[in-house]
Amino acid sequence: MLNEKQLRNVLFFAVLLFISFCTMALLVKDQRLYGFDHTIIHFIQGFESQRLTVVMKFFTKIGSFPSIMAVFLLVLLILGVYKSKVKMLIFGAVVLATPLINEMLKLLFQRVRPNLHRLIEIGGYSFPSGHSMNAVSLYGVLVYLLWNHVPGKVGRTVLIIISALFIFMIGISRIYLGVHYPSDVIAGYLASSFWLCAAIWFFHKYVRRT
Repeated sequence: MLNEKQLRNVLFFAVLLFISFCTMALLVKDQRLYGFDHTIIHFIQGFESQRLTVVMKFFTKIGSFPSIMAVFLLVLLILGVYKSKVKMLIFGAVVLATPLINEMLKLLFQRVRPNLHRLIEIGGYSFPSGHSMNAVSLYGVLVYLLWNHVPGKVGRTVLIIISALFIFMIGISRIYLGVHYPSDVIAGYLASSFWLCAAIWFFHKYVRRT
């Protein structure tokens, strides 16, 4: 359980993340990130090679909804074996709600995907990135659930590095493959991080009351 100070910090970060996402959304809506987006896209796609494309397609695949659901069901099964009903509740809430939130945001903003140099084809709207949101929710909540079960600073540092690497590479893969603007990915990170912090805060409040 988090103490009161930690809970206040979580709430503070949730508010900060929400404000940051709203700011990003306004900038995108006013088309003020055109230069930023295209500069980053050209930079990342400048590293294009056959081998790198294979790597990026791999990370895009593990960030897809079917892959996320496969990991979700596996973790849910493990939590069920250990009869961790409370952990199952927050894990399920964070991961399952993320695609729904993403779909609502995409319908709200209806941003067309970039059409500069696509290496894969995909439909739907662009803002925010669903892959980025799914990655933050899944690996972020896993860090939260595993934190007290990983011994020592080294183990926890490794846990954070691995999770951050997967989140970063999944986001970068969407830019490299030409299906998202960098602002889509950043907004996805912000939106999902907000949802994760908000869910953790509500979860602890709920547990304390019950």
